[in-house]
Amino acid sequence: MTALLDSFRDAFQALPARDAAGLGESRAAALEAALRDGMPHARVEAWKYTPLRALERRAFAAADGTVADFDPALLEAIPSPRLVFVNGRLDEAHSDIAGLPDGFTVAPLSQALAGGDAREVNFLARRFERGDEVFARLNAALAAEGAVVRVEAGVSVAAPLHLVFIGAASDADRAWHLRHLIELREGAALTVVEHHLGSGAHRHLGNGLLHAHLGARAHLVHARVQDEETGATAISRTDAVLAREARYQRIDLELGAALSRHELNIALHGERAVAQANGVLLATGKRHLDTRLGIDHAGRDSRCELIWRGLGAGRSKAAFHGGIVIREGADGVEAALSNKNLLLSDGAEIDSQPVLEIHADEVQAAHGATVGQLDPTALFYLRSRGVPAAQARALLTRAFCRETLTVIEDAALREALAARLDAALDRLETA
Repeated sequence: MTALLDSFRDAFQALPARDAAGLGESRAAALEAALRDGMPHARVEAWKYTPLRALERRAFAAADGTVADFDPALLEAIPSPRLVFVNGRLDEAHSDIAGLPDGFTVAPLSQALAGGDAREVNFLARRFERGDEVFARLNAALAAEGAVVRVEAGVSVAAPLHLVFIGAASDADRAWHLRHLIELREGAALTVVEHHLGSGAHRHLGNGLLHAHLGARAHLVHARVQDEETGATAISRTDAVLAREARYQRIDLELGAALSRHELNIALHGERAVAQANGVLLATGKRHLDTRLGIDHAGRDSRCELIWRGLGAGRSKAAFHGGIVIREGADGVEAALSNKNLLLSDGAEIDSQPVLEIHADEVQAAHGATVGQLDPTALFYLRSRGVPAAQARALLTRAFCRETLTVIEDAALREALAARLDAALDRLETA
């Protein structure tokens, strides 16, 4: 057994809430499955591009009961309502969920577990059958904190909900496992913004799993900004299920961490469900970023639009897998995936793997992937107009990435995300 799994087994033994809400048996089964199958190796297709050997040799202390100090300036531009988690623990002092409208509830998972009602946390009992779902299994075994968000039928929430996750410097390398639920009933509408930020140098491991359940005609706008410290390891997974005529609009900005892996799985079960999921992968230095999309069309006349952009600089590596499956009987589906990537240095590497499986008739589906460099003709045009070389490259790079932000219709949120993206690109220019 690896040092990593040994440390997680020890953390499970010390977990005070492992049998809360009657979850003891399912938690133990999830841990046993993870220990039995072990960590996936490079011959496992889903993990082919994610290097885990160095991580396997590390041991992590569990998140302790105290809230670590962090730079409060991180929260200056993040309004309420918000939940703040620091090193895997709820920070009540900096959270603010007072005054929520009727039909909209936000609570920390620890509170739901303490309530003891198994129905409130039944999503924690989900089983993960595949052997390569090791981090999902570990999350099922060890998660004791997170956000539980519910919007009742017909309720439209105007103000975005901000979920803030901060990795802060501490006395040891720590690991935490956060589990989240976003549930929108029929006709409900909500905007959620995830902020994954770093405060001080650290080498922590964050393992997050989020379930999004969208009822008929529900509308969820979901932005996720991952801008962790350069030594951090960020493992995350999102599983979204869409009912009839539901709409899911999403943007992912992968800007930080030493090792970052995100799995985004969207199941369009209902007829005329729509998923628009865009993203930017910014790999710099020696970072490794891995993103895997799994879009499953089961409902007739459902639609997905996916625009992803990647940048590779330094000696970094980025991997993108865009998988779309159109199931038998899902006639009328429209699916489009575009993944374009720029290599900004000779030492960077970007691997792109678009996959399209069609088992239905009368569908419109297309995918495309490119890996190249900045257009020399465009650079020459800007230089001929007196634009310095560095500024010309920056202008083209920003335009290349900003196309993804069009999925966000709210102008204020779109500009806030653009500012975060531009700040990361500024770091790229000075690296």
